[in-house]
Amino acid sequence: MKIKEIRNLTNEELNAKLTSVKAELFNLRFQHATGNLANPMLLNSLKKDIAKIKTVLTERELGINNSNSDKKVKA
Repeated sequence: MKIKEIRNLTNEELNAKLTSVKAELFNLRFQHATGNLANPMLLNSLKKDIAKIKTVLTERELGINNSNSDKKVKA
């Protein structure tokens, strides 16, 4: 999931997405423990998605606007 996609979601959608990603990570950890996980890189990908979602939620809580972060600042 890309950060731009995450930023376009509402807070309610982000909280729902966070819950579903955490549940998926939980299930993949069980599969990994039993040796049934086909792609172990999914664990890292889901952890990064969780971090991205939490970052966006925290930015919104603190009122930080990162819409200009993609643009270069001229000195």
